[in-house]
Amino acid sequence: MTTLGTPLSPSATRVMLLGSGELGKEVLIALQRLGVETLAVDRYENAPGQQVAHHARTITMSDPAQLKALIEAERPQLVVPEIEAIATPMLQELEDAGVVRVIPTARAARLTMDREGIRRLAAETLGVPTSPYKFCDSLAELQAAIDGGIGYPCIVKPVMSSSGKGQSKIDGPADVQKAWDYAMAGGRVSHGRVIVEGFIDFDYEITLLTVRAPDAAGVVQTQFCEPIGHVQVSGDYVESWQPHPMAPTALQLAQQIARTVTADLGGQGLFGVELFVKGDQVWFSEVSPRPHDTGMVTMATQWQNEFELHARAILGLPVDTTLKSPGASAVIYGGVDATGIAFDGVAEALVVPGVDLRLFGKPESFVKRRMGVALAHAADIDTARRNAKEAASRVKPRKA
Repeated sequence: MTTLGTPLSPSATRVMLLGSGELGKEVLIALQRLGVETLAVDRYENAPGQQVAHHARTITMSDPAQLKALIEAERPQLVVPEIEAIATPMLQELEDAGVVRVIPTARAARLTMDREGIRRLAAETLGVPTSPYKFCDSLAELQAAIDGGIGYPCIVKPVMSSSGKGQSKIDGPADVQKAWDYAMAGGRVSHGRVIVEGFIDFDYEITLLTVRAPDAAGVVQTQFCEPIGHVQVSGDYVESWQPHPMAPTALQLAQQIARTVTADLGGQGLFGVELFVKGDQVWFSEVSPRPHDTGMVTMATQWQNEFELHARAILGLPVDTTLKSPGASAVIYGGVDATGIAFDGVAEALVVPGVDLRLFGKPESFVKRRMGVALAHAADIDTARRNAKEAASRVKPRKA
């Protein structure tokens, strides 16, 4: 797709986002800057992306009938999944029928919606190195998998969740029940199934943003952003930085793994590939066929951030993954359970050198809900990380 129309006219290029949180909001803004007519869909009203899109719709996206009815009524040229909790078999059906094009493909959306699909593809079909793993449908199966070879410590995750929800580390037998219960509560869709992974003693974890976009001749090429390092707490990202230094051999292997996985998934767009690294060894962890939360740092570091890269790639436009400056991001949590909260300390945060803020506009806050992010660019990563964390600490969400 290389011809772009005018929004709200018969020539409009219409794109529907399924999921309109803070990541979707930035994709919608990037699309609008290219004159695309946007439609933001979410499970609750006034989601961040719905506040900036041309059109907003609220449905249960995991309901096949509701999803089909909306797509057939709106007839967008592109459907862009931005979350996991979507009726992906229906997307496959609509794509097969020629009703819509799914980004990157309906198959990719289906495979990456749950950890089982993508892990089996990577490890069993593509032969990519991963941690040892088992899938379990009950607490008894989980215990048997651990006793049967996975061992302690290990990581338990729901097969279907996002942003680390429901993920925990098991250090011994006393943690198994608690980890199972936490996984059951943390899944985006009730599934009753988990993956248990053997613990890899890695040096660090990175996100390698991988972009499949056409070149000047229209041939899809794979390009990489500089590696992004990050800190997670309870499986949820709290801080990221770019570039993360890597040995040349490890970087080459990371790119090879990312290229292999994303080439098999196909289509166009940006993928967030998560990898574990120890020395020159690299293991595949997960992939999201969409912008990644750790990649919000690119709003401070790259000439085209991850959202602009995604927008351009899905529209068939050339991309530029060049780094502009070292930088970092730090999460701003809600801190309170309330609706329509207020933010104090914004001016104080913005006087920190090289800092910018994104407050997402989520209508409801929870103590550990991500409500904003501080971004910082600097001459080096350490300074950027320090400034981003300092700025984030100065923003004080409170009940209005």
